[in-house]
Amino acid sequence: MYDFLTTSPWPDYELIDSGNFQKLERFGKYILARPEPQAIWDPHLPLKEWEKADAAFARAPGSTEKGQWRLKPSMPEQWVIAYERPDGLKLKFRLGLSSFKHVGLFPEQDPNWQFIYNQTRKRRAKLPRVLNLFAYTGAATLAARAAGADVTHLDSVKQVNFWARDNMEASQLDGVRWLVEDAMKYVRREVKRGSKYQGLILDPPAYGRGPNGEKWQLEDELNEMLKLSQQLLDPEDHFFVVNLYSLGFSALILDNLTTAIFPGPKAVRELGEIYLHDAGQRKLPLGTFCRFAT
Repeated sequence: MYDFLTTSPWPDYELIDSGNFQKLERFGKYILARPEPQAIWDPHLPLKEWEKADAAFARAPGSTEKGQWRLKPSMPEQWVIAYERPDGLKLKFRLGLSSFKHVGLFPEQDPNWQFIYNQTRKRRAKLPRVLNLFAYTGAATLAARAAGADVTHLDSVKQVNFWARDNMEASQLDGVRWLVEDAMKYVRREVKRGSKYQGLILDPPAYGRGPNGEKWQLEDELNEMLKLSQQLLDPEDHFFVVNLYSLGFSALILDNLTTAIFPGPKAVRELGEIYLHDAGQRKLPLGTFCRFAT
């Protein structure tokens, strides 16, 4: 079955509008305008509303990635927002304005954070081991840790791990294992060691580099990564989440891969697209996902 996931109402986040390859968002009390390649429609709101943004990102000439933020005087370069859900998950995130348009958080992942938190809570008595690969600033890591997991957080960028640690401390959590590693090399070693995890989270980029220049290309590496992941999961008790944000990468590709690599019935298996909806009720697609649990 093809599913669609979207973020539940969240006081400290709102997608205000989208269009003209941009999105207008509120993080806490600050409004940001930044590029979004899939927002090909017209904006819902007039230009004067977009001009109220506290910060707007402009790409550098000739670059599809890097650029600069134009800030109003009241806009800080870093600030903290709160995240709280009825199921008891409470976190805080330090946000910042990067030269790649990112702010350190992907709010559309809210449904997966809740899934990770609730699946971990079901296994809490067993102190489940959870591995978060390509873990970025650690929202999924903290969701698992808040539910009582023994979490390993792996990202190839040291500064990103420092950022994730700041989020952990802001959320009044501790005990996460931090690794600056190439994900593929690490999971190969873990398979050889016979390691097993009750939770495994993958959010790989379309392309990237390991700490020693190792190359990651999604379409070349994903098949092997999923096969290794299958070997790392506890065969009797596990949950698994994979999320992809790559233009043109269909959820049907994930369907084919996960059906072949993870055979057998699953108590929960969801696959489809993640999106955010703006005030004009347009649905902004922001990735594909597959998740399941025994």
